[in-house]
Amino acid sequence: MTHRMPRREFLGAMSAMAAASAFPCGTLFARERLYPPMDLSHFDTPITPAPSEIHLGYAAITWGGNDCQAIDEIAAVGFRGIQLRSNSIAEFGSPAAVRDLLSQHELKFVALSSGDLLSDAAAAKKSIAEHTAHAKFLRDAGGLYLQIIDNLPKRRAATPADFKLLGKALTELGKRTADLGIPLGYHNHMGSLGERPEELDQIMSLSDPRYVKLELDIAHYFQGGGDPVKAIEKFHDRLLFLHIKDVEHLPLGKDTQHSYRWVELGHGLVDVPAVFEALRKVNFRGWAVVELDGVSDNAHSPKEAAAANKQYLREKLGLTV
Repeated sequence: MTHRMPRREFLGAMSAMAAASAFPCGTLFARERLYPPMDLSHFDTPITPAPSEIHLGYAAITWGGNDCQAIDEIAAVGFRGIQLRSNSIAEFGSPAAVRDLLSQHELKFVALSSGDLLSDAAAAKKSIAEHTAHAKFLRDAGGLYLQIIDNLPKRRAATPADFKLLGKALTELGKRTADLGIPLGYHNHMGSLGERPEELDQIMSLSDPRYVKLELDIAHYFQGGGDPVKAIEKFHDRLLFLHIKDVEHLPLGKDTQHSYRWVELGHGLVDVPAVFEALRKVNFRGWAVVELDGVSDNAHSPKEAAAANKQYLREKLGLTV
């Protein structure tokens, strides 16, 4: 069937086309634009990364489990963040009790030391569930990060299979904590699979970077034979937070369990200023938690040790605590 346009409509269409042809193309297009031209030149300049911003906290481990005293004295010294250990879960009983006490002292709950992750097939499922419960407590208490460590196999040398199992367990745990909104940080530690730099490299490569970050302890890394500055450069995109501490070597023959001892900042062998310079270079933005496992000969109490570490950070590094 042939469609025929009525003569009146045909003449009207021809008149409209003739009228349009009388205008310059630019004028016609200008009438058709819905929005004015935009200047997109500022997109030619790359966005500059945000500068480094380091917040300084303190670990309660020095107080040996007396967390109420630790909270009171860490706040009194002037630190604005704190790391607690999993013993605080039983001590306080509820996340609300922790959250309220820290709020009263104006302390941020930076991290919870959750303990050892068991990665062998027989114990991994139960261990992952336990640390997931810790992450939930941490979240409900207003905390940020879950710290995890591991142990060497008993009575035998570590094998490649051990590293694979740990990487798998860390990834599974990291997925579960991520569901709770809590990032997971693996803590390199003496006496663990991640003691030496090459061992930490394996663990990081065998775990999913989306779910497993690094909580770098600069003194443990140094004592394990590594350079903390190089670790920061290598793992800058997986750094969750750090432990800032120092270590000294003990004289041979001294009656002690180890050939080293953790000491206040500036009293050991770690190049702490270089560490903070490296953090600035990679534009690290986050928490650096000062940690001292126990009071050394340089101080008489945990509070005095914390004050000495604060003094070092302010006077030697020019940092605001």
